[in-house]
Amino acid sequence: MLKINNIEVVYSDVILVLRGVSLEVGDGQIVSLLGGNGAGKSTTLKAISGLLGTQQGAVTRGSVEFDGQRIDRMTPDEIVRLGIVQVLEGRPLFRHLTVEENLLTGSLFRSASSSSLKRDLDEVYGYFPQLTDFRQRVSGYLSGGEQQMVVIGRALMAKPKLMLLDEPSLGLAPLLVQSIFEVIRRINAESGVSMLVVEQNANVALRTSEHAYVMETGRIVLDGASEQLAQNADIKEFYLGLTAVGERKSYRDVKHYKRRKRWLG
Repeated sequence: MLKINNIEVVYSDVILVLRGVSLEVGDGQIVSLLGGNGAGKSTTLKAISGLLGTQQGAVTRGSVEFDGQRIDRMTPDEIVRLGIVQVLEGRPLFRHLTVEENLLTGSLFRSASSSSLKRDLDEVYGYFPQLTDFRQRVSGYLSGGEQQMVVIGRALMAKPKLMLLDEPSLGLAPLLVQSIFEVIRRINAESGVSMLVVEQNANVALRTSEHAYVMETGRIVLDGASEQLAQNADIKEFYLGLTAVGERKSYRDVKHYKRRKRWLG
């Protein structure tokens, strides 16, 4: 469904951020993209969704294809109409609008009847029953977890084929993280929506996805089946904080961990 072919991304004509990145998302797959802060994960998502231009960025080499069609020269609204929707990091909402008004903004580009919109809203409330009682609540007063539900629900209202999720667990309590990722799995299983999930929480990302890529300093350094990567010694030590014998390392040890050279070998 999605193919990123050896792309480079440059900001302000001088800052090279992505260096020959290639990845794929199959139809109906959940794929995770792991890496630390500044690795280039969010830039990768914006290269797909067309949002690079808002930050003076551009794909200067390679291509991005969706369903066999090149999209890296398209505008964001054209890309959304093809079926790609990005859920941005930080849960941005129209904070002065109600929950239901925010959800409906996700369908503005569609020509949908009132009955169709009602069915779509009911579907969102089925995934996030907590929002049912907050339909008329101003979204700026919601908790972080509730806001994350709204932004995912708003993306669903666009009827996407591919959803790009940028750090959905950011700033949420562990129980809420589990709840959000359970819904992500349900959406994928029940609606067939493909997912590319950017996450720093490698544990939950690898449990949720089928395939995973690891990114460092603008390059993909490792990829494979999520189940296999979860058993990789480097992933365990750097991202999960576990030693070879399964003991959890201290924060100081993890902070000073140096990646083995065989990652790139």
